[in-house]
Amino acid sequence: MNAGRMAPIVQENPLWISWHDSNWIPVLNPGNVMDYFSEKSNPFYDRTCNNEIVRMQRQSLEMLNNMTGMEYILLHVQDPILYVIRKQHRYSPTEATPLADYYIIAGTVYQAPDLASVFNSRILSTVHHLQTAFDEASSYSRYHPSKGYSWDFSANKAIAEKTKTQTKKEAPVKEEPSSIFQRQRVDMLLGDLLRKFPLPLPQTTNNATSGADMNNPGGGGTAENDHAGSEHTMIKQEPSDGMMGRGANDAPPEKKMKL
Repeated sequence: MNAGRMAPIVQENPLWISWHDSNWIPVLNPGNVMDYFSEKSNPFYDRTCNNEIVRMQRQSLEMLNNMTGMEYILLHVQDPILYVIRKQHRYSPTEATPLADYYIIAGTVYQAPDLASVFNSRILSTVHHLQTAFDEASSYSRYHPSKGYSWDFSANKAIAEKTKTQTKKEAPVKEEPSSIFQRQRVDMLLGDLLRKFPLPLPQTTNNATSGADMNNPGGGGTAENDHAGSEHTMIKQEPSDGMMGRGANDAPPEKKMKL
């Protein structure tokens, strides 16, 4: 049933192909490069163009300016290595729209990519390299609950050796009982608990007043008694042996003898 059905023809992207004819390469020059490009085996050449009509009539290529339709022209020459041929649609002797450019380098024909293809290729290449770099960097990251995130390059020998060399050159660092990550986490948890359960304010004024009232029911008499007791303590003296047995009005023995 499927014998008469033809498979669909898949057109290959012209940007991925190239063409050359080894017999023409040694004798290629600006005079015959258009004939070289017009070979039947060239996949970039469209045989329905005006160049083929002029070629069949054996006329000069200058006749293309008086015709309308698709044509090929020699745009740039850098003999003997580079030739640029443009495919365009001509509307009048002075008006033509470019369709594609082809460049011949060392006898090999390539189609020049358009600006959108160049941008897409560069963007895809950039995204690919960035994704590869991110994947490789993430493969070296490690996480520990007490230390947080760190990097382990032991799988990569070059990076591991470089890290070891830098570690040997650096001065030894004193180990702390706790890391910055731990202290920050503890401070955050304590602050959260303090906001949820605030500490009660101490009532120091009321306690001091109540204690004073309990020790002194009579008010300010305590201060006066304390002041009097302190004065009594300051003027109190121990009696000496010579003053024992004498009254307050008795004179010293020396003065009695003089009288």
